[in-house]
Amino acid sequence: MTISLRLTPPIIAVLSIFIVTSLVSGQRPTRSTKQTSNLDTREKTIAARFAPIFYQALAENRRADYITNFDFDGDWRGDNNWAHTNDEDYPLKAYVYYSVVETRTHYFIHYAVFHGRDYKGGERKGAIISELIREGAKRAGKYDPTGIAEESALAHENDMEGCLVAVAKDESSDSGNVVFLETLRHNTISKYKVQNSEKESDSLRLQDGRPLLYIEPKGHGILAVTDDKQISKNDVLVYEYAGRADNPERVEAKSIGFELLPLKTTLWSRARAGASVTYGQTHDFEVAIKLQNGDEETELKTQLSKIGIAFVGNVGGINMARPPWGWFDRSRREETLGVWFFDPATAIKRDFKLDESFSTAYLQKPFWVTDPKMGRLPPLSSQQRH
Repeated sequence: MTISLRLTPPIIAVLSIFIVTSLVSGQRPTRSTKQTSNLDTREKTIAARFAPIFYQALAENRRADYITNFDFDGDWRGDNNWAHTNDEDYPLKAYVYYSVVETRTHYFIHYAVFHGRDYKGGERKGAIISELIREGAKRAGKYDPTGIAEESALAHENDMEGCLVAVAKDESSDSGNVVFLETLRHNTISKYKVQNSEKESDSLRLQDGRPLLYIEPKGHGILAVTDDKQISKNDVLVYEYAGRADNPERVEAKSIGFELLPLKTTLWSRARAGASVTYGQTHDFEVAIKLQNGDEETELKTQLSKIGIAFVGNVGGINMARPPWGWFDRSRREETLGVWFFDPATAIKRDFKLDESFSTAYLQKPFWVTDPKMGRLPPLSSQQRH
């Protein structure tokens, strides 16, 4: 039996609505969405391949020394993380934050490690003394909300330290070799390189192509492992990338698997919202970097207004912990805040005194770029291209 369907105006209207709704619902991703998804996948693959092995030293409060994510307690408040760190109702699963950019010659990977407490000076004494120092400096008119006063603080709510890994690309594959490393330890940046013979930086040790890093107990400063005594004199947990977030209180072994979290969709997306329950201090950035455009380099300038740069924290030093774009080296206070994060290629080239064969022009716009102002730079010379 043959059924004939007459397309009356009402039926045509319903079909039109159905077709439009299907298209709008996102059943078919756009080319831009696919490209972004592919880039995100590639960046995580790169970050996973070179993810450091962290030797986390433990002190009297083991939970405060466990590596975890900022919202381990299920919320994005910064002012309850001190208390919740010691609350066993909240598992401290192992996560490490990351971001990736690349030039013609290198990948640059930031890794950021979070703890709910910085308790150097002791659990109670450190926090109390920090508050007394802060109050005294405040009354004396020396309180500095930009972060200088933190040098005197012994303890504070929330803690984030990290590192920058530079990987020389392998032209025959989508991989490479770690060649430079910089780590953050209480606003001091330490420099390391592979097969080093210079006095200005220390040698870097690798295992399966991954940097070996030591994280202090209590204050969680990060240094490269340069001596076996660093990891043998303390009770340590070994955090290695596993593509899963282990709970160290549910693992009997000393090896803890961690998962990677993109900064772009976690801490940065909330920083863009300015002051909030997550960020207690903001900053206006004016960033200038280079982009690779064929054989030419293009200058990109962008304004970033009211970006969150300090986590809300009310115990000990107020709002002391910072995400990567708020990190700085205390020996370079005159340097523009955020350079180490926004332009890692230029930072590495400067710190290790590298020549013009080391590219500082990025192949893609970084995720943080908004409202770019473009300007053309002189073309690369033939010598600079190779």
